[in-house]
Amino acid sequence: MRRSTGLLLVTALGLSATACGSGESPQPAASGGAANVSITVACQPAKTAPNDRKAWDEDVAAFMKAHPGVTVKSTDQQPCFDPKTFGPKLAGGQMETVFVVPMTNYDDVIAQGQALDITQYTGSVKNWNDLRADHRELLTKDGKVYGVPNVHYSVGLVYNRALFTKAGLDPNTPPKTWAEVREAAKKIAGLGAGYVGYGEYSGGNTGGWHFTQALYGRGGSVLTDDGKKAAFNSPEGKAVLQTLHDMRWVDNSMGSKLLVGWESLMMAMGSGKVGMMLGAPDVVTDVVTKFKGNVDDYGITGFPEAKASLSGGEAYMINPKATPEQAKAGMEWIDFRFNTVGKGRFDFARGKAIGNPVGVPDNAVYGDSPTGKALQEERVKNASLPVENYQTYVDAAAIVPPKAEPPHAQELYAILDVPMSGVLSRKDASVDELLANAETKANAMLAAKG
Repeated sequence: MRRSTGLLLVTALGLSATACGSGESPQPAASGGAANVSITVACQPAKTAPNDRKAWDEDVAAFMKAHPGVTVKSTDQQPCFDPKTFGPKLAGGQMETVFVVPMTNYDDVIAQGQALDITQYTGSVKNWNDLRADHRELLTKDGKVYGVPNVHYSVGLVYNRALFTKAGLDPNTPPKTWAEVREAAKKIAGLGAGYVGYGEYSGGNTGGWHFTQALYGRGGSVLTDDGKKAAFNSPEGKAVLQTLHDMRWVDNSMGSKLLVGWESLMMAMGSGKVGMMLGAPDVVTDVVTKFKGNVDDYGITGFPEAKASLSGGEAYMINPKATPEQAKAGMEWIDFRFNTVGKGRFDFARGKAIGNPVGVPDNAVYGDSPTGKALQEERVKNASLPVENYQTYVDAAAIVPPKAEPPHAQELYAILDVPMSGVLSRKDASVDELLANAETKANAMLAAKG
């Protein structure tokens, strides 16, 4: 799946100065010292995105100029995390000096000793203490830090503002409850043939993924706290499926087409005939850039009645084979390219100039810290998208607790596809029976995993 990243459910715990790398930890000699240092870095944009690639290469040149003696070699691989090659590449010792890891893989990479303890180097990231404490905690084990948070997203409700207006709804007051979602969906579906009030997935592991999103929002869990048993056959899980069943068969607000692949629903959103779907802010970007939706038509708001939100992201880690000089240079590259306001990926003025969509709040690793506020100010100043359409999402994302994808996520999503498909394809589907069968299959899979 496109998003293989996830967050663990954590509390916003602060880290000690030792764990956080407050800048007071002893540091190795500067990377630009007498000895030459060569590092490899992941995530160079593809040749099919020439403007982004040119911007990256410019940043590499600027970084090397500011760090004499350091040579940066970029890996030409997109996507920069490929689940098919990540494991073998890591196990074979072929990983770059600086590489990206999705949140679902943090624990395994750290436990297997495949990431360097970077505690003493975190002071190289000048805004380290502005990074959200809960994300830093995800990368901390036994008081040692193993990575730098790079991306964070949480799920909200993406909606078509133009259809809201056409259906007599106020696009500036999007739904806050599932009852309001249901009513809005009925009105949008009532616009005529081909209109879908609320879109959802039924297969391809994407159905189970969205079931998990809705389950988390209602306060439920996929697994028990110890990860050994299924927990989704619960009042919250039943509420998710019953709501979808009733919207599909009682309200007739979900259309009749079963959607499977990740892009299928976004393609439908881009057509201008779908009113709402669950998604992170990058859905808005893709609907507009890939599927030709009208940029002014789309907004995103907070997850309805959210008690938690399925969240995801990624971090940069350092190869454990790196020398102290390489580790320091790698951390300085991470600071320059990915964590400096107005530079690298946060050079929003350059992004706008080369035609990138600027304005969607698609990264919240800095939260509402001074750096986070400065980034949002720059994003708004250079916006090419209507930022006001996303403000209710920004407000909600700041207070809704993040929750991770479960262990063995893809296997569980495949199992949970079945109840999602069941309620969306069969009017007589039994929610209790669907969840009970899925629970049996999930527990068998978990037992086999050990």
